[in-house]
Amino acid sequence: MIKKILLASVSVMGMAFAGAAYAGPVTGDDLLNDATNPKSVLTNGGLQGHRFSPLKQISTANVKDLVPAWSFSYGGEKQRGQEGQALVHDGVVYITASYSRIFAMDAKTGDKLWEYDHRLPEGIMPCCDVINRGAAIYGDKVYFATLDAQIVALEAKTGKVVWHKAIDDFKAGYSNSAAPLIIPTKANGALIITGVSGGEFGVVGRVEARNVDTGELVWSRPVLEGLTGTYQGKETTMTGKANETWAGDQYKTGGGATWLGGTYDPETKLVFFGTGNPAPWNSWLRPGDNKWTASRIAIDPENGEMKWGFQTTPHDGWDYDGVNEFIPFDLNKGGKTIKAGATADRNGFFYVLDRTDGKFISAMPFVSKITWAKGIDANGRPIYNDDFRPGDPSLSADGKKGTEVFAVPSFLGGKNQMPIAYSDQTKLFYVPSNEWGMDIHNEPVVYKKGAAFLGAGFNIKPVFEDHIGSLKAIDPATQKVVWEYKNKAPLWGGVLTTAGGLVFTGTPEGYLKAFDAKTGAELWKFNVGTGIVAPPIAWEQDGAQMIGISAGWGGAVPLWGGEVAKSFKGIDQGGSYWVFKLAPRSATD
Repeated sequence: MIKKILLASVSVMGMAFAGAAYAGPVTGDDLLNDATNPKSVLTNGGLQGHRFSPLKQISTANVKDLVPAWSFSYGGEKQRGQEGQALVHDGVVYITASYSRIFAMDAKTGDKLWEYDHRLPEGIMPCCDVINRGAAIYGDKVYFATLDAQIVALEAKTGKVVWHKAIDDFKAGYSNSAAPLIIPTKANGALIITGVSGGEFGVVGRVEARNVDTGELVWSRPVLEGLTGTYQGKETTMTGKANETWAGDQYKTGGGATWLGGTYDPETKLVFFGTGNPAPWNSWLRPGDNKWTASRIAIDPENGEMKWGFQTTPHDGWDYDGVNEFIPFDLNKGGKTIKAGATADRNGFFYVLDRTDGKFISAMPFVSKITWAKGIDANGRPIYNDDFRPGDPSLSADGKKGTEVFAVPSFLGGKNQMPIAYSDQTKLFYVPSNEWGMDIHNEPVVYKKGAAFLGAGFNIKPVFEDHIGSLKAIDPATQKVVWEYKNKAPLWGGVLTTAGGLVFTGTPEGYLKAFDAKTGAELWKFNVGTGIVAPPIAWEQDGAQMIGISAGWGGAVPLWGGEVAKSFKGIDQGGSYWVFKLAPRSATD
């Protein structure tokens, strides 16, 4: 039975691998230098997550001449949401797709080299569509996580399974969809680092590292206080202090899922992860700050020890997961350079922290009309507006429904899974955000393994009549929005910025768009025929700069959209990969 669940079909096309000799395995140095190597894309946005390409052949002057180079269909009936970011190595594009699939394509032509289709069991419980956000590559293997909470290592040349390991029990609500993070370490060699998904089912968040060659667990770090980590099979230190901010044994089903993956900073040698909502959503059932849910945490990748934590939404009552990516950067302020990091939180505030110790530097609202908090105090703690916390259902006449409030942003957040970008040129962050709120009320709920653990009802509504999506350029030094692009439908795709002075992102209406990174002027667009909810990439192929993006409408928005569904009515699903380059006349101008 186990083999039936885990094994999958691999189709290999009868052609030479990428039409060229294999150049060699990916090394730790290759990963560390990924962000500056224009000929490959080996990590999810660069280890630091900047999503900045040094390529400048495509510029503000000629981006209008971008044309399709090729497109590839994922095929079949498994259309759904396509949120994956591709990798590129040795002339091969690797892209994950819905229903835990991964494809290898010739980067020159788009011809399929192989396909791995994970055989998913009955009863998987993904919260927010059957998506996958990308793979990792190291040595001669490519790795990705699956909706039944597995991690699979495949031969990069053939797609054949090398090893597979269960992260946890999918019947308890665990799943996984984030791109793994691979880090070279001194003590244990290269480690593949993953989190867990399933916060809506009361699963407990953790970060763990495995040997890239065998998949054996090296260390594990639970994110909730009172739980103990492991290293080389032995217990190590406790996370936080037992019952400091959790009552009784509520932390055992307390959420904090680490479902979006992490970033790594080679300077501080720390791995950064975000943690999800506490469980259940009904905050009246779990008094206290509920550490370390809705937080950013820093972990030593050598041994899994937690170095610091910063909680963006203590005692969260709105599903404001703190999972959004933490981006290391150098902040120039007052004539000083600070080793900082920034994150655009689901709660609607943009934070800058000291990445060495997690201390608060600044915060600003990046969406409008926030109701749940009046602001952020000098220590980085929200100043709650108690009138906008859903009411305690135990105080209602029938004990079944608490007072309903209109909270902004909605539980899908000021920003959700769609990754931001940071330009090494402009020193600006580019944040895909959404302007929406929700009617939300609390209900009684009891934990049951494998069942939704919410205790809330909700309906999402737009805040403005003319737009929901908003791409914003934010200056972290001045805490100001430099420019904004407004989109009628919600923005759910990630961002790429380049040395050519451009910002690329996609829209649910099906457009891949290019903007001037300094001014926000829209310079180019192309409709791929289905909504885009994935981040773009750039790489150099035979001297030409390529722009690639996965297309396919889906993800959480159409599942949970409520009244905002009117803004994307009629958008078709799809499943394809698109690559663009300059028309020949522009390439030689």
